[in-house]
Amino acid sequence: MTDVRTRLEQLRAGDLPVHGGRTLAYVYDAGLPELDALARDAVAAYAGANGLDPTAFPSLLTMENELVGFACDLVDAPASTVGTVTSGGTESCMLAVQAARDGRPDVARPNVVLPTTGHAAFRKAAHYFGVELRSVPVRDDFRADPAAMAAAIDEDTVLVVVSAPSYAHGVVDPVAEIAAAAAAHGVRCHVDACIGGWVLPYAGRLGRAVPPWTFAVDGVTSISVDTHKYAYAPKGTSLLLHRTPELRRPQFFSSADWPGYTMLNSTMQSTKSGGPLAGAWTVVQSLGDEGYLDLARQAFEATDAIVAGVAALDGLEVLAAPDSTLVTVVTDETCDPFTVADEMKLRGWYLQPQLAYAGSPANLHLTVSAATLAHLDELLASLREAVAAAVAAGPVAVDPGVVAFIEALDPAALSDDDFDGLLVASGLVGAPDEGDRSDHHDPHLAPPGPASRVELALPERMAEVNAMLDVASPAMREALLVAFLDRLSRPSRPGSTA
Repeated sequence: MTDVRTRLEQLRAGDLPVHGGRTLAYVYDAGLPELDALARDAVAAYAGANGLDPTAFPSLLTMENELVGFACDLVDAPASTVGTVTSGGTESCMLAVQAARDGRPDVARPNVVLPTTGHAAFRKAAHYFGVELRSVPVRDDFRADPAAMAAAIDEDTVLVVVSAPSYAHGVVDPVAEIAAAAAAHGVRCHVDACIGGWVLPYAGRLGRAVPPWTFAVDGVTSISVDTHKYAYAPKGTSLLLHRTPELRRPQFFSSADWPGYTMLNSTMQSTKSGGPLAGAWTVVQSLGDEGYLDLARQAFEATDAIVAGVAALDGLEVLAAPDSTLVTVVTDETCDPFTVADEMKLRGWYLQPQLAYAGSPANLHLTVSAATLAHLDELLASLREAVAAAVAAGPVAVDPGVVAFIEALDPAALSDDDFDGLLVASGLVGAPDEGDRSDHHDPHLAPPGPASRVELALPERMAEVNAMLDVASPAMREALLVAFLDRLSRPSRPGSTA
């Protein structure tokens, strides 16, 4: 047991820190160690409980209903509103699409209307559920264009999606106008508030201007809110709220057409650990409304300070004034965001690079948590140093030969050799070793062809890799990263000398 715990600690040492406010993506830190300990105890206590059958574990049903009730009060939900706990924002978004599709069995070729800034989870849902995705360009302020969104709706549209806020730019779409257009066509309107749903309600109470986005807006039929984001609950829980039970009913799945138990599921999962739900319920019960109001105040204070600090730095600019706690930063011609990200990581900070797309330049994304507030001076000092280092190094450039290689390839028809060439060119893996034919591998288990000789060698500095991805088309980015994930995801077998 001791050896396993030691190994676990060794493995964790290579991960980004989840506490301390230094990881400004992926994690949300309240900065309250005692709350984290309480949540871990709750997760452990319910790790073996199974949410598959609420009659077998009624405590989970009680916690779910109370968690949904708390969220309903946040988002101006009418008395008819119902909700479900899911495994995260992606599942909530996917279920919103699935319920909309299955709620219109009369539509043979359903489509979903989504602004280009809508979360990729909706693209995943369209892919999985066979729904056409109509991606609509946004305005210059990165908000959805109500007129363009309305024009994209037709008799086969089953869902219109808006964001509160969008992940990439942190701005809230014109929900009222778009929801009205959807309602005029008799179409559902889903508000993706996965990242803002637990903090924007408190923004209004703190006197901040927030565009309308809740169930108080006529035409909004469903809202997704992640509790593992600004509810500061353990990973991973989210809520999908529907205005009425009738709207939610197509989300449920039941099957009695086999000799075993009758399967009845409210989400995509069947068996699901009660741990995350218990952790989320415990955190929400512990913090309560006033606790969340204070954490929101801290997060917004930190956000405002970062925006002001960026404005005071030569070489940096905030791309869009944030409506919430997400900040998007761009660089001028003296440096590039990817090098700034590398320099910040050397100083113990993780800022998420975002690639250029449809008028949005390459940039840095910062998700600001309450815990960031205590470290603002250090963050801004590190940012000044990182920009100075990036300016001194100069903007990273992609070799013209690599650009030509990328442009000559068809991402829909890449061979294994093409994949390997891309991975090597990008710096994501080492070059194949022709002298090593991997004789120690079982040939039936090793990847075919040159892939078996490509060694993963992720560089410590990612600027050149990100710059190469930035010049690639979205389809080529996807192909390259899928190939990289495939190379990463290979079994580690006991006794192997690989």
